[in-house]
Amino acid sequence: MAVFRVNELRNMSPDELGEELGDLQSELVRERGIVIAGGAPENPGRIRELRKTIARIKTIQREHAT
Repeated sequence: MAVFRVNELRNMSPDELGEELGDLQSELVRERGIVIAGGAPENPGRIRELRKTIARIKTIQREHAT
């Protein structure tokens, strides 16, 4: 999964944003599961990138809702 820029997210439809949000959240759960199981993540900074991108998507969804 790619981490998106704000411009890319703003150009997406609400359906695409929802789909991306689900994909990113499932990837975050997978990465956290690796850490909890005691394994070393392949890319340690990936969890932070995922969290920030999820927050960006939720912010844009809220902006569209108003």
